[in-house]
Amino acid sequence: MTSIPKDVRNYFKLELLIDRSNLKLRQLFKNRYSLFNNGKVWDDSPACGNNYLTNTIAHNKKLSLTSVEKISVSSGDSNKWDLTTLTALLVNIDRPTTLDTAQIQQLDNEDRLLKQLREIRNKLAHRQEKSIDDSEFNQLWIELSTILVAFGDIDGELDKLKDDTVFESSSQSINDENVKKAKELNLSASQAHKNLHFSYAITLFTKAIVLAGVPDHDRAIFYSNMSSTRLALYEQKSGSSNNCDIEDSTDQRYRALHDAKQARTLWPTWWKGHFRVGKVYTVLNEHEKAINSFERALALDPINNEIRKALDESRQFYGRQIRQEHLDPRLKPTTIFEHLNEMQQKMRFNPEHIRASHTLMQKIDAAETDVAKGHKYEHGDIDVEQDYEQAAKYFAKAVSQGNAEGMYNLARLTDRGLGVEKDHNFALKLLEQAAEQPPKHPIFNALPNLGVAEAEHSLGLRYAEGVAVQQNLVTAAYWYERAVGHGSAQSANNLALMYQHGAGVDKDLDKAEQLLQLPASRGDRNAMLTLAELLRGKSDLEMAKTWYDRACEPDNIVDQINRSLFEPALQVKQKLIDCCPPNLLQMITAIKNIFDSLQTTKTVYKQCDHPYIYDYNVLSEYANCGSITAKKICDSLDHFAQALNILTQSERITEKQENIFVHELSECYRIEHIVAQIPGVKMHQKIVEIVDRVLHHCNLESTNVASQLNEDVLICYALLHIDSHELIIEFLDSCKQKYPKSIYFFDLSASVNGWLHRYEASVFDANTGLEIDPNYYELLYSKAVALRLLGRDMNEAIEAYRAFLAVAPKDHRKVPESYYAMAACYFDIHKLDGLAGIVKKVYKQGEDAEKVQLPCFLPYKSNNKTLLKSMFDAQSLPNAEIGAPRRDHKLRLTNPHRIEVIKQHREWEAKSSFTQNNATEVLIAYSYPPRVQQQTAKSLIGLKAISLKEMHPIKDHVYDGYVLSVTIIEQAYSWTPPIHLVIEDENFDCERMFIYSFPDGQGEYITSKVFTIGSKMNIINPYLRLDGNDMTSLVRIDDFSSIIMQSESEQVLNMCRCCGEPNALHVCSKCKQARYCTKECQTIDWQLYKHKLICQRQ
Repeated sequence: MTSIPKDVRNYFKLELLIDRSNLKLRQLFKNRYSLFNNGKVWDDSPACGNNYLTNTIAHNKKLSLTSVEKISVSSGDSNKWDLTTLTALLVNIDRPTTLDTAQIQQLDNEDRLLKQLREIRNKLAHRQEKSIDDSEFNQLWIELSTILVAFGDIDGELDKLKDDTVFESSSQSINDENVKKAKELNLSASQAHKNLHFSYAITLFTKAIVLAGVPDHDRAIFYSNMSSTRLALYEQKSGSSNNCDIEDSTDQRYRALHDAKQARTLWPTWWKGHFRVGKVYTVLNEHEKAINSFERALALDPINNEIRKALDESRQFYGRQIRQEHLDPRLKPTTIFEHLNEMQQKMRFNPEHIRASHTLMQKIDAAETDVAKGHKYEHGDIDVEQDYEQAAKYFAKAVSQGNAEGMYNLARLTDRGLGVEKDHNFALKLLEQAAEQPPKHPIFNALPNLGVAEAEHSLGLRYAEGVAVQQNLVTAAYWYERAVGHGSAQSANNLALMYQHGAGVDKDLDKAEQLLQLPASRGDRNAMLTLAELLRGKSDLEMAKTWYDRACEPDNIVDQINRSLFEPALQVKQKLIDCCPPNLLQMITAIKNIFDSLQTTKTVYKQCDHPYIYDYNVLSEYANCGSITAKKICDSLDHFAQALNILTQSERITEKQENIFVHELSECYRIEHIVAQIPGVKMHQKIVEIVDRVLHHCNLESTNVASQLNEDVLICYALLHIDSHELIIEFLDSCKQKYPKSIYFFDLSASVNGWLHRYEASVFDANTGLEIDPNYYELLYSKAVALRLLGRDMNEAIEAYRAFLAVAPKDHRKVPESYYAMAACYFDIHKLDGLAGIVKKVYKQGEDAEKVQLPCFLPYKSNNKTLLKSMFDAQSLPNAEIGAPRRDHKLRLTNPHRIEVIKQHREWEAKSSFTQNNATEVLIAYSYPPRVQQQTAKSLIGLKAISLKEMHPIKDHVYDGYVLSVTIIEQAYSWTPPIHLVIEDENFDCERMFIYSFPDGQGEYITSKVFTIGSKMNIINPYLRLDGNDMTSLVRIDDFSSIIMQSESEQVLNMCRCCGEPNALHVCSKCKQARYCTKECQTIDWQLYKHKLICQRQ
């Protein structure tokens, strides 16, 4: 046991304590059975079990037992029931109506304890790292032992389980002769297994198990081996059957599970017992349970590759189950021929045109030829039979030519073992290699480089699920964010879910809604369903139903099942809205959001709210004008640049250079850690390896002697592994002991304890560090945050924020947030009475503080600000009908769909400009003919208004009898058919618009004088067209007369190029054309929308 880390031992001691509860719960079940059935006795017989299953469980709608649990119950032997089965039966079985008040109260108390026990057990089971520190261990031990004592256990007996001796073999009477015989039987049985004589092997294992006087550890080995043999026998008899249900107790899988659990019980700290349980659950397709068992096994043997491979496999399968890929008709395997025919039927594409365009690309790019052949062999085609091995070979040829799509597809096949040996680690390397490729096609730079965004999305999935990597939701969000930036609708959906639930990122429902719009508009039905649920929660019921109806398809089982749940929930919400006073519903929601924000833990301690973009020259100007914050960032950037320069000088660097690198990086971290944005996965890995080597050298020299290099490398190690919270908090404890005067270790420890919800520890770290430097404002901020989240004394938290503000530079990035947090504290003290007074006053100070923020920190993001603003808005609403909630239209500026649309437009215009000014360049423009014809209408009379969100984003359709009113927010500078514009409707939703059939010779006049920025138009019978290249939506005009320009008096004059506000005063200093209403808008336009693409052209 000494070889097993103490925190891991703590985990398994708690598991033993939970297992002990089974004894008391079995007796509790028997007592209740007698009480509920007029004194009948549960005799553990099959007759009793079958009767109970048929007459009680079968009629209980609250109970949902697995096939294994049903068989276990039908056996009647309660000794075979695990905690999950027992708690399900005890909590959910209907009570008779004849119980008196005292009996009901006793049952209610027991149920409360049972639910607490189940909650603790589930918390432990779903804990990926099967390790628990002493503090949490003691807390959980008290909670569990209190429950067990309430059920009749003895406190003194429970305390004995705390000793490490509990894992040692119990004192047994050993029969040496039987031990020898049992081992001989085990050897013979193992040989029979190798010879595929599985039934005979089971007979021999059974004989070995029943021999008396054999040590428990030996018997555990026999049970483990027999479990493996039973699975082999099942596979031998079942062949390729995919049936996962167990019908009776004679099923070898059921018996294998029993044997594996016996092995685990006899030897709780033997990795293979847990591993065997996991293997059986894998065969049963219960991968969540398999993951839990494999994680336990890995905790006991961390370097075992066999466990790691099995764990990766189950995590990947479980991820697919969660995403319900097996029920999604879009993922049904089809040949290329079938896929093209489906596109022809749904989108009216000509398959021959598509094949011809692919052939053209293959002639220009040799790697495309190999990728195309790979797809043919993977899916099958008219002239090719499916052959995964050939597909893998062609993808590998494309990989050798640096093709990202080949890398991604070979990774897919390698991940599943199709045509190549299954290897999750090699697949990971291929995905990382693909993600490093340029996002634009190397030859056709107007097109995306297929495989890049897909690889980034797959890396996000890997880090979210922990397949071949350490599970890390922050890193998953990073990869999803990158993929979204490169147009991945799947990543937008997954990232939206993270924002919706606050997993790995700050909870932000507006951000989640924005992200969901992108995949939903691309036809991702999972995103549509999630968006519908989100809008229902926000009381936008009309659009919630619209998106749900769009998502549902007759052949999608998931959609149809969910409809029966969604529509009643929608009706309930509508009734709530109908019966509530006009303002009450939004007021309740706003209050709930405020109180939720006071409990949040993610916003405060996150290293960096978003990846800041630093312009060194701009920062230098601010620094020269006296900005302390800008000076710090510049200094930090200097050290970071020095560090990276060492790495880029040569492939191999000397030990001395490594030491200098570590010093420069540590200085960067000390001054301002958010600056150290390491470019690329390979560079990050290289830095980790260098830091590990330097740390190893320091440890070899002496673990006790302090040195500058040792302190530097400890800082680097901590920051590079900061997301592994439990690991790093222990690491930082040792750093604080070794360097008690180094304030930075206390700063880091305070932050990590905050992430771990240990606010008292965070306050302690902050106070200890402040003894070194009372004016260290980073620690003052951490202390204030921890005090606010503790929630004991908001006045104390306010004073802590004021202490931070008293010493921090005015343009420090946390100054506005401190004011907003203080406002939230005041609201907690004064509730609604404070909204008109101190809360608004302090909130206004936060807004004023934003005005002096550096450009790299804009637009400023603060959940406290957003939530407080929603409260102010709710309070000021007139007593009118409540429909969809009022929204800040500036939130749209970071909408991924908006960013993508504007960037695509500007890239096109920049390319057009380049070709016009370079005679050697040719711009190839082509268009598929319209699939439906736009009908001519000469008048607006009788037409109904329609908005972009009311138009189905994946349906090629002309909306006859409707008019779409829009404003031009991006104009055209060329008129090679078609004219490209970006339009925005009255809901501030935007879309591309392509105009064909405009009058000959009028292109320049129309683009420069008519279709100008801020001009408004009405589009009669608008045609929402699906782009022939990427199937994204756009508004297409084939009848020029369908456009009716609004009067010049309606035009938005001097419109801000970012947010659309009129009378923008600031003008771009380079192009002298683009106008902005604020510095924040100019920053967004340059950073997100890439104004530089069109700046020179204007």
